[in-house]
Amino acid sequence: MEICRGLCSHLISLLLFLLFHSEAACRPSGRRPCKIQAFRIWDINQKTFYLRNNQLIAGYLQGPNTKLEEKIDMVPIDLHSVYLGIHGGKLCLSCVKSGDAMKLQLEEISITDLSRNKEQDKRFTFIRSEKGTTTSFESAACPGWFLCTALEADRPVSLTNTPEEPLTVTKFYFHEDQ
Repeated sequence: MEICRGLCSHLISLLLFLLFHSEAACRPSGRRPCKIQAFRIWDINQKTFYLRNNQLIAGYLQGPNTKLEEKIDMVPIDLHSVYLGIHGGKLCLSCVKSGDAMKLQLEEISITDLSRNKEQDKRFTFIRSEKGTTTSFESAACPGWFLCTALEADRPVSLTNTPEEPLTVTKFYFHEDQ
């Protein structure tokens, strides 16, 4: 009987620890500081991201140009939703309506300042979906629109609502930067 009570109290302690730890990992309610994680990202054609004229570009960087590669800063909101940024989270990726289409843009806002106004910050939110070794990012503000690169190198990273179209790439390798 004592073994059962001891095991039960250990399980309760473990569950409380896990619940507290997951609650403390980020501040979805705006009360706790978010943990920014840096990731390397490249599309399935091996194009990496870099910044040119304040625009995020996907291309092949070689030799000394490899230092131009942008790491993607990510703050988890919940199990599948994230905020994405660059430059230490000082520039955030957002989805905005432009005519009938959606446009990806970089906004000068700190990634750690997000989560204070959920509806306003929705344009910064991406749904992260993993399939095998690849990851895709769908806009939460614009369902059906995905982060994408063009097949050609040195083109802007953008959004598409036709993810299966052969001219765009919506699958990325996304690994934590060591």
